[in-house]
Amino acid sequence: MRPRLEARIGASRTMVYATPVLAVALTMACGSVLFAALGHHPPAVLYAFFIQPLSSVYDLAELTVKATPLVLCAIGLSFGFRANVWNIGAEGQLTLGAIAGGGIALWAGDDAAAWVLPAMIVAGLLGGAAWAAIPAFLKTRFNANEILTSLMLTYVAILLLSYLVHGPWKDPDGFSFPQSRMFADSVLLPLLTMGTRLHLGAPITLFLALGAWWVMARMFIGFQIKVVGLTPAAAGLAGFSVNRLIWITLLTGGALAGLAGLFEVAGPIGQLQPSISPGYGFTAIIVAFLGRLHPVGILLSGLFIALSYLGGETVQIELGLPLAVSGVFQGMLLFFLLAADVLVRYRIRWRRAAMVQEAG
Repeated sequence: MRPRLEARIGASRTMVYATPVLAVALTMACGSVLFAALGHHPPAVLYAFFIQPLSSVYDLAELTVKATPLVLCAIGLSFGFRANVWNIGAEGQLTLGAIAGGGIALWAGDDAAAWVLPAMIVAGLLGGAAWAAIPAFLKTRFNANEILTSLMLTYVAILLLSYLVHGPWKDPDGFSFPQSRMFADSVLLPLLTMGTRLHLGAPITLFLALGAWWVMARMFIGFQIKVVGLTPAAAGLAGFSVNRLIWITLLTGGALAGLAGLFEVAGPIGQLQPSISPGYGFTAIIVAFLGRLHPVGILLSGLFIALSYLGGETVQIELGLPLAVSGVFQGMLLFFLLAADVLVRYRIRWRRAAMVQEAG
C-alpha cells in the first residue's frame, strides 16, 4: 500500500481556524516530551515558559514590546502572502528602516528638534520600502524569484549595518564597541508606562492592524489582492494588474518592516548596533501564518510568539536550559501548523503498489 494525497472538494472553515490551536497544543505536548528527555519536570518547565513571564505589569509590558515588531512585520508580509508574493526579506527591510531612521537621529545630535522623531518614522518607512523595491523591480522587470532576491538582500542589509557601526557611525567614546552614539532622549519613542519599556510604537501597531483589516475587508485594493492570490487567471480577465499588486504588496511589507526596525532602535535599544533584532523578520512569517493572514489573528499569534521569546529567557535563567529552546518551540509550531494545513486541504488515500504500477 502506498499513500497519496487527494485534494478535498472544500476545506472546512472551522478546521482552517482550529488548526493553529491544534498546532499550539501539539507543540506543547512534544515540548513536554523533550523536556522530560532532558531530565526536567515538564509542568515546571511549561509554567516557567508560558505563565511566569506574565506574572507582573513589567512582564506584560515586555510581552507587548516583543510583540510589536513581530506584528508589524507579519501584517506587512500578510498582504504579499495573500497575493502569492513571497517576501522573505522582512529582516533586511527591518534593518534598513533602522539604518534610515537611526541616521537621522545621529545627524540631529543631542539638540534634536520636535520634528526629528516624525522624520525618523518617515525615514524608517521609506528605508524599508526602498529595500523591498529591489525585489519588486527584479520580479516585475525580469521575473526574478522574489523569495531568493528578498532573502539575499537581508544579508546585504546586515553587512551594511555592521560596516556603519564598525566604521563611520561608530561611537568615538564607546571604548571601541561596534555601536553608534546613544540617541538623544528627545528622539526616543515616549514611554506609556513608567518603570517599563512599553513605548508609543505599541498603540501605533494596534492602529495599523485595524487599518490593515479595513483595507482587506472594505477596500477594492484588498479585494484585488485576494483575487490575485486565489485565482490569478480570473484577476487577469478582470483587468487587475498583477505587476501593480506586486509593487504594492512588497512596498507595504517593506515599509512596515522598516517601521518595526525604527521602533526598535528608537525604543528599547536607543542606538544602532550590529544586531537590531533576534530574527523578528523571519519569525514574522510564522506569526503571519499562525494568525491565518488575518490582522486580528496576527495580533494574537504575535503575542504568543513573543511569549516564546520571553519564556526562552525565563527557562534559561531559572532552569539552565539553552536559549535555543525558543527556536525549537517556534520550529515545532511551524511544522505542526504546516502539517495540519496539509491534512485540512488534502486527505490521505492508500493504493496498492500494483495499482500504482499499472496506472504508470
